[in-house]
Amino acid sequence: MNKKSASGADAALAPGALGGTAPVVFEEDFVSGLKKIFEERIVFNQLLGLKITSLEPSRVVARIDMRPELVGHFAFNRVHGGVISAGLDAMGGLAVMAAIGARHMDETPMQRLHRFGKLGTIDLRIDYLRPGISPYFELHAYVLRLGSRVANTRMEFLGADGTLFSTGAAAYIVS
Repeated sequence: MNKKSASGADAALAPGALGGTAPVVFEEDFVSGLKKIFEERIVFNQLLGLKITSLEPSRVVARIDMRPELVGHFAFNRVHGGVISAGLDAMGGLAVMAAIGARHMDETPMQRLHRFGKLGTIDLRIDYLRPGISPYFELHAYVLRLGSRVANTRMEFLGADGTLFSTGAAAYIVS
């Protein structure tokens, strides 16, 4: 069984999802603004301990360090399924935010950051593949399709050694 990420190390946005093929590099103001929204202003993400480690137009990565407050089964010290689902949902939303930001590079970073006010989850599916036991977890997400009203994402929840613990798929309202 493959223990690595299902999307691979260089997973990318589905072809045509952003409407163009030119590489996009985010400005520092946009990256820091998105991190502030995601890590500080969304208080539940603080509770999870979710920290963005990579933010690109085609793929986002974050980390959650295991700690006692996140235990779902005390005898095995495994992470609670709610942490997995909430973390993957948050990452899917972040991937959509990044894709929207890349689509509107003609706007200032602040204008793009204001576009996220209407973003919301409309469907979420999580598959729990094996118990989440690890000193920390890495979460990956990428956008499959970014439409004018709905975006679709895939997400992965991995252990420190790259073992795939859970996968997710979600749809988000973007307008």
